[in-house]
Order: sequence, then C-alpha cells, then structure tokens
Amino acid sequence: MSRVVVIGATGHIGSYLVPRLVRGGHEVIAMSRGIRGPYHQSPQWDSVSTVTVDRDAADAEGSFGAQVAALQPDVVIDLICFTAASAQQLVDALRPQRPERPLLLHCGTIWVHGPALRVPITEDEPRTAYGEYGTGKAEIEALLHRETLAGGVPAIVLHPGHISGPGWPVITPAGNLDPTVWTRLATGQPLALPDHGLGILNHVHADDVAQAFERALSQPAAAGASFHVVAAQAMTLRGLAAGVAAWFGQEPVLEFVGWAEFGRQAGAEHAEVTREHTFRGIAASIARARETLGYAPRFSSLEALYEALAWLVADGQVDVGGQQFQLAG
Repeated sequence: MSRVVVIGATGHIGSYLVPRLVRGGHEVIAMSRGIRGPYHQSPQWDSVSTVTVDRDAADAEGSFGAQVAALQPDVVIDLICFTAASAQQLVDALRPQRPERPLLLHCGTIWVHGPALRVPITEDEPRTAYGEYGTGKAEIEALLHRETLAGGVPAIVLHPGHISGPGWPVITPAGNLDPTVWTRLATGQPLALPDHGLGILNHVHADDVAQAFERALSQPAAAGASFHVVAAQAMTLRGLAAGVAAWFGQEPVLEFVGWAEFGRQAGAEHAEVTREHTFRGIAASIARARETLGYAPRFSSLEALYEALAWLVADGQVDVGGQQFQLAG
C-alpha cells in the first residue's frame, strides 16, 4: 500500500477520503490548518498522522512544497490548490524525489469549462473558463498536464461539480445558498426561478468525489488525464425544486421570472450566485471516469441534496416549518 499525503484533509472531500484510504490499508498523513476537525468523525482518524500548516503562509515564504516533499509520499492528494503559482511550487519540490516521483492527484472543478456548447460536456472540450476560480483551476490543470508530458511529476486532475453532503450549506434548487429556498419548497410557498427554471446544476456527493480520488490513486496510467466527477445526471432548477418539494408531499409553486425580478425577490447577492452557477450550463459527462477509473457514483443529485438538507434541518440552519420529509422513491 502507499504512503499518502492529503492536503486539505479535513475539508468536504477529505473528511470522506481519509477514512476510505485508511480502510484501504494506506498510510495517511493529513495536512490541514488544524483549526477544526473533519466534518465526520470515524475511528480511522485515530491511525492518521497529522501535520498542521497554513498553506497560504507557507506558499508566501516558499516552504510549502518542501514541507510536502519532506514527508516522502508515494502519492500526494491536493484538495486545496487554487493558483498556478502554488501548484508550481509543489511540483518543483516533488520533481527531484527519487527513486520514483510521487503521483499527484489534484482537485479541479467543472468550472474549467465556460458556457457549454455541447452537452453532456466532455473533458476534451476547449477550456473557456472565466472568473478567478475557474481560470485559476484551468491554469493549474494545464500546468500539471505539461508537467506530466515532460516526464516530471505524474498528475491526474479530477473535476468535481457542486460538492454536497451533510455538514455544510449546499447549492439549493435556486442555484444559490439562500436557506429560505428550502423553506418555500417544504411549505408550499411560491419560489421564483429565472430562465424558466431550465438552468442546469451538476451536484455530487462528497463521498462520491472521495471514491473517485481513491480509485484514481490505483490508476497511475491515468496520469496526464482529467476526469469529471459528478452525479450520473445533472438536473435543472425546476427538476431539483420538484424533487425537493416531493420530499414534503408538496407540488412546487414555481414563478418563472426575468433576471431583474429574480434579483428583486432573491436579493442581489443570491441572484449573482445563481447567475454564476447557471450561466455555464454544464452537464458533465462521467463516461471517461467510469471507463478508466471505475467511478460509480452512489448518490444522485437529489440524494446528495437530501443528506445535506437533513443535516441542515437537524442543525437548525434551515426551517422547514416543522414538516416531516423523506426521500421519495
């Protein structure tokens, strides 16, 4: 088995990935800022070595890559790299490793794609990212693939969709983080949606993302490739709204409005988040991940949201008017 360093180990993906790796017999070193524990505790964490590091500060002083390399990993899983400069520092430090360079698994995003021209969109589509987050991830992806092709550090890039699950707020059927969206669907109140509710969201459960990383770890021949990691099907806003309302025995009361009216009802901040999540129109294909990695998502988009909402309600972050709910079907 491998000696695996997980950077960002206590985040959304790492909370599921680290226990998976331990159960798989790997030696795991968890790197994080150390300001909180994982979202979900499990006995596997007792056998994990931990390293506390502030990546931003270490990057600024030029020491982060060296700190990772000093751990002598067989595999590095980087879940929190957001700039090409940070990625470059890491591969520069890992490249001299001998006798064998470690495999680097990087967490990207489906937002390396801009507005979709064909759906489902494949990993071979030209990169048309926009915005700081998407363009930064696209630059990292290109850098890592060049590194692999040049015979340097072998890297695999996984592109998740909207990561969902219990423990944190997730993107709602309105494409934003407004908790009142859940309340309206649960209690039969009207919900405004832009673009006839046909905007597309591509959720994925955090444990399915963890599954993909675990599978990629054993596929070094996949180095130099990128893989979409999402639920089997993307869904429209209206489809998600209907699915969520059904958990409460409701039919959704949807009002299809223009963007100006949507901004008035939802508020400028929430409306802008919806715009960011729907203007790309990404319905990502997982055919390559299925065929090459054996990726098999256990959760549909709705199932991922159900787990998230159940936790939000139990934690008091969402009010569903005292309504009982259960996953339909």
